[in-house]
Amino acid sequence: MANSSDEIKEERKPRIKPIIEAADSLSLGISMVVAVLMGVGIGWLIRSLSGVAWTFWIGVAIGIAAAILNVYKAYSKQYKEFEELAKEPRYAIKKQIDDEDDEDYGEKNY
Repeated sequence: MANSSDEIKEERKPRIKPIIEAADSLSLGISMVVAVLMGVGIGWLIRSLSGVAWTFWIGVAIGIAAAILNVYKAYSKQYKEFEELAKEPRYAIKKQIDDEDDEDYGEKNY
C-alpha cells in the first residue's frame, strides 16, 4: 500500500511544477501592470492635491521605475537559479580537450 501512495506523489510533482512556473512568469507581467497603474494613481492623487499638472508625471515615473525594479528582481532570481543549476555535475559544461590527432598537418589534397 505504501508503494502506491509514493507513486501517486511522484506522479503529481511533475504535473504541478510547470503550473507553478507559469504562474510565476504570469505574476511578473501582472506586477508590471499593477506597478504602472499604482504610479498613475499616485500621480493623479498628487495632481489633485497640489493642483500642479506636471506632478502627475512624477507618479507615472515612479510606477515605471517600480515595474523596472520588478523585472530586475525577477531576472536576479532566475540568474541565481541558473547559477545553482550550472553547478550541478550533470549540467556542467566540460572543457573540450584538443586532440593533436584530429589536426592534419600533412599535405592537403583539394
